[in-house]
Amino acid sequence: MKRLLNYLPVHFVIFLILGICIQFYYKIWCFVFLHFLSVFGIILLTLFLVKSKIIKTFLSCLLFFFIGISTVYFQNKQNYTNYYQNFIDNNSTKILKINKVLKPGFYHFKFEAKVIQIDDYKTCGSVLLNLKKDTLHSGINVDDILLVKTDFLDVMPLLNPHQFDYKSYLSKKGITQQIFIAENEFKKLVNNDISLFGMSASFRNKVQNSLKKYHFKDDELGVISALLLGQRQDISKDLINDYSKAGAIHILAVSGLHVGIILLILNWLFRPLDIFKNGKILKTIVVIIFLWSFAFVAGLSASVIRAVTMFTFVAFGLFFRKRNFVEFSLISSMFFLLLFKPMFLFDVGFQLSYLAVFGIVWVEPKLVQIWQPKLKIINFFWRLFTVSIAAQIGILPLSIYYFHQIPGLFLLSNLIIIPFLGAILLGGIIVILLSVLDILPQFFADFYGKIISIINSFVQWISNQEAFLFEELSLSFLMMISMYLIGFSFVLLVFKYSPKKLLFFLGSIIVLQSVLLIESKQRVSKEEFIVFHKSRYSILGERLGNQLTIYHTINSNNHKFLNSYKVGEKVSLNYTNQLKNIYSIKNKNILIVDSLGVYNIKQLKNPIVILQQSPKINLERLIKVIKPMQIITDGSNYKSYMNLWEEVSKKENIPFYNTSKKGAFIIK
Repeated sequence: MKRLLNYLPVHFVIFLILGICIQFYYKIWCFVFLHFLSVFGIILLTLFLVKSKIIKTFLSCLLFFFIGISTVYFQNKQNYTNYYQNFIDNNSTKILKINKVLKPGFYHFKFEAKVIQIDDYKTCGSVLLNLKKDTLHSGINVDDILLVKTDFLDVMPLLNPHQFDYKSYLSKKGITQQIFIAENEFKKLVNNDISLFGMSASFRNKVQNSLKKYHFKDDELGVISALLLGQRQDISKDLINDYSKAGAIHILAVSGLHVGIILLILNWLFRPLDIFKNGKILKTIVVIIFLWSFAFVAGLSASVIRAVTMFTFVAFGLFFRKRNFVEFSLISSMFFLLLFKPMFLFDVGFQLSYLAVFGIVWVEPKLVQIWQPKLKIINFFWRLFTVSIAAQIGILPLSIYYFHQIPGLFLLSNLIIIPFLGAILLGGIIVILLSVLDILPQFFADFYGKIISIINSFVQWISNQEAFLFEELSLSFLMMISMYLIGFSFVLLVFKYSPKKLLFFLGSIIVLQSVLLIESKQRVSKEEFIVFHKSRYSILGERLGNQLTIYHTINSNNHKFLNSYKVGEKVSLNYTNQLKNIYSIKNKNILIVDSLGVYNIKQLKNPIVILQQSPKINLERLIKVIKPMQIITDGSNYKSYMNLWEEVSKKENIPFYNTSKKGAFIIK
């Protein structure tokens, strides 16, 4: 551990991450490329001129902190003069190049597209392209170039607290706007330039078309595509939920698990090369070529590139065979990835992958020493058990933070599936190669499909054991960090006991208890009124401490979207369909004006007005009579009414808030 902490890239990665986070959240650097070169040059020159070790260390840390800031700045296309939004006006002609095919939604096929031209201007930047599903898929593929005239729209913000923030998710991928088109609203242009990503997508399409000839069932074909081609679009929603509940969702995503198994298989296959002179060098080169060939077949997605990059460094580490080579390789791969793709840091898959591997590297060696069975078969499953436990220890706090659940039977699903995953991957590669060559025997395809069906059935059975699925768990960000602090200090203490490490561990427990007490006090004292957004309905929430009373006009089947708030805030929900006309919170009066249009209430002045169920009122008259401090409209109103009310409010200089555009409104 001490040797690892003295490994220079560890310190570089820490300050690189700090720079990335500060620039992403606070945008402290807003200068041009010339300024960047000047600051970078001054730091480097000073670093070479000074002789003090302390100053050199400080400048080195500052250098990588600054590199983290600059990588985020230069990755953000909005900082470029040719960013597409700088050239858009009414009726602009846009030319888009398809960069990625995404998982379709309920009503649209979805694509990530680069904006390469606006009218006569060459541009940069990306948008989300939504193609209506009401017609046949028009065969849009990666590298296709489309001409459109439809206007770009901002991505919708988070509409209710603690729900998935799709706008934030897309912004981390450099996408802030989207476009909706039907099949007759674009023209496909000729494109003679094919990128590596386009070649990869074309090959995957060829593979999928060849596999369809062999009569695989839909779920079988979907799982095969996910395991080997990185394509989860064809898997049914129910099957994905089954894998998630069983704690085996990572099996359906081409990630570090798959690439690590393939690396082990390749090392075993090419072991005979070790006997030749320079054979280890040749083996390492061949293995890396095969790894990147697999990445090409799997679509060169961000998760695949991350995994293959990680294990490319591990392959180099295996060649040099130095102490702690795995840890050094992982740290080096993380540094390399964040240097060129800083937004990977905010990707959940990136975080889970590295935490799982670090859990295995640091925790598993201690677990395996608890028991050392003599029988090889028992030892194999014991090692598999300890690896699964170590990986879960590494990702558990983060999993609860993001997904709010723990699959209790994850060990059973992993112990049954993972031992055979190498054979499944190898068999799948053979199936793909033979199907592309059109020489795959039908009996082999049927046998492989049956294996996949057995796995799907087993996962479905595991997911149905709901008593072992612990849901609605919640951790705040600070609580998650505190848990990792305890885990890290405990691992340090177990590696080698010392009084300082014991104090560190006890201090981390105090930090956790402090966070618990502070959050508990904040939760109990919290008081707020929430206007939730739900299309065609009115939902109001009145919170006092740990209790949230929901006043609503919806049926019980539509309450599910409130669970995210319940879990995130750790409150109890009480429902009532008896909406009141007046609410009060912290000396603020809230007046509800519904379809009856009643608002002239004596002794009620300057209230916050919530318009719901499209009341037929004269808003100018309402403003003159009760002089509201703010007007809010929820999802139960007609769109035309809300647009009119917004114009009137702007004219009368009254703050106006529309939940369908800005999300839920919270009065504190």
